[in-house]
Amino acid sequence: MLIKCPVMADPRSQVSASMPQNPLGFSASEGSAVEMDPVEYTLRKRLPRKLPKRRNDVYINMKTDFKAQLARCQKLLDGGAGHREICIHGLGLAINRAINIALQLQAFSQGALQLAANTSTVELIDDLEPDDPDEAGEPLTRTRNNSAIHIKVFYPNA
Repeated sequence: MLIKCPVMADPRSQVSASMPQNPLGFSASEGSAVEMDPVEYTLRKRLPRKLPKRRNDVYINMKTDFKAQLARCQKLLDGGAGHREICIHGLGLAINRAINIALQLQAFSQGALQLAANTSTVELIDDLEPDDPDEAGEPLTRTRNNSAIHIKVFYPNA
């Protein structure tokens, strides 16, 4: 995802006047403090580190159609693959959708499926690259945390 934003400190801010810090929490790649000119940067969000991809792992996002994601999960549980369990992963905004898909699967099975949910925090890295390559500005990076959910949907042993 690309976001263009001017980066500059607010001169009226009490915090920026008393403590030298980088705007938006960005730091140079070497980790040293960098003074920033009001130059435009492009924000590039790196892909999150994914858990090992197994055949029964489903990563939910907000771009794919809900019904298509639900059908894929249903196909994994009912299809010829014969999976007795699947693991649904959702990150950030997709957490609600992941929960909704798991609950829909449970409702369609008339209670035959059980759910086990775990939450976690995932560290994400963003890059800020200067728009003008002639500028002497270095690319900046920022780490941030985002919530994640991992839902195990399974048939209990009968």
